Amino acid sequence: MSHKAGFVNIIGNPNVGKSTLMNAFVGEKLSIITSKAQTTRHRILGIVNGDDFQVLFSDTPGIIKPAYELQESMMGFVKSAFEDADVLLYMVEIGEQALKDEAFFKKITNSKIPVLLLLNKIDKSNQEQLETQVQIWAEKVPNAEIIPISALEGFQVKEVFDRIIELLPESPPFYPKDQLTDKPERFFINESIREKILIHYKKEIPYAVEVDTEEFLEEDTIIRIRSVIMVERETQKGIIIGHKGSALKRVGVEARKDLETFFGKQIHLELYVKVNKNWRSNQNQLKRFGYN
Repeated sequence: MSHKAGFVNIIGNPNVGKSTLMNAFVGEKLSIITSKAQTTRHRILGIVNGDDFQVLFSDTPGIIKPAYELQESMMGFVKSAFEDADVLLYMVEIGEQALKDEAFFKKITNSKIPVLLLLNKIDKSNQEQLETQVQIWAEKVPNAEIIPISALEGFQVKEVFDRIIELLPESPPFYPKDQLTDKPERFFINESIREKILIHYKKEIPYAVEVDTEEFLEEDTIIRIRSVIMVERETQKGIIIGHKGSALKRVGVEARKDLETFFGKQIHLELYVKVNKNWRSNQNQLKRFGYN
């Protein structure tokens, strides 16, 4: 039996639904999802296996013009997504008409690999608006195959997946067939905690935060985790902790529940907050957190 395998990389502006689509394909919550821009900071691999295929989906940060070193690194992950893709999923939403970075847009329109332009959130539009958007994008990206979808509602997600399988090259699998992602457990712990911070804190706080899991001890019936929330200033530390620790406790309780679902075990989670000044602009700190 012939076997297909390849890299399918999802790119687009912030908040167009890339992470929602990735999780829908994989059937697991690998990418965190919030209403805030720049929720995804890394390139996250999700692996979908079948008897005769292996699809390696990459969720990437939303395309922005970088303002500091961390964002430069995030856009580096997007650039790498162009380099190894076998199929490119360019995701836009109803009402959108351009990528925020012209150089990336030119890479898409000049792509030699198959491009599926996924017009997302069509559940929020009418037929006339949809037809207008399809026409606009057909003119802007003539090399793309346009497929209207709703990642949140699951509309046309299976059809996109089937089309991807058709486009993949013949290849043996790149990873073991029982593997779900290339990220370690600690990565998903960090992301789960960071998601709760994105949900519950406003303004600059979520963007000044990084999470580092210092201890992960798995026993028969329980996993013991100790994680540190890094902020850039003392004032941010106080906001994260909240009055008598109430805000930090809420983050811990909600993250623990998600992690118990993810790992299928009881979780004991300890959270601490530390100041790590200007970590977003420090190359050594960024490397330490995986932003190479």
